[in-house]
Amino acid sequence: MIRVLFVCTGNTCRSPMAEAILKSKNISGIEVRSAGVYASSGQDASIHAKRVLEENDMWNHHHSTPLSKQDIDWATHILTMTEGHKSIILNTFPTINHKTFTLKEFVQDDKYDRDIMDPFGGPEELYRETFKELHGLIIELVKRLKE
Repeated sequence: MIRVLFVCTGNTCRSPMAEAILKSKNISGIEVRSAGVYASSGQDASIHAKRVLEENDMWNHHHSTPLSKQDIDWATHILTMTEGHKSIILNTFPTINHKTFTLKEFVQDDKYDRDIMDPFGGPEELYRETFKELHGLIIELVKRLKE
């Protein structure tokens, strides 16, 4: 079983969108969750994130989840939205570097552009751009996980 954990800051924008996109693929043998390094428990996803997902027929009921040791232990792949998120995780859990990557690093092996822009507080169009970027990366992620 492959267990993917997407991580961002507050678990209200990027990681819930990534989770919804991967879940929408309905791939047998892949489980997916999301969490935030500074998330408060139980917050609804951003209104713009929800709208963009609904526009793409991809919504699942979401409430923010703070990153926990249980999440770390559960995951076979921890994919962060930025280098900063990755650093926070590895500073706390230094022995999991073998399964912790930025999403871009994991699918594109990009050494310079590893962050996904945070749309938080921006207009709905910025969320659409983030969704489009995440969607493309997750298509590549699926290919990589099937290798």
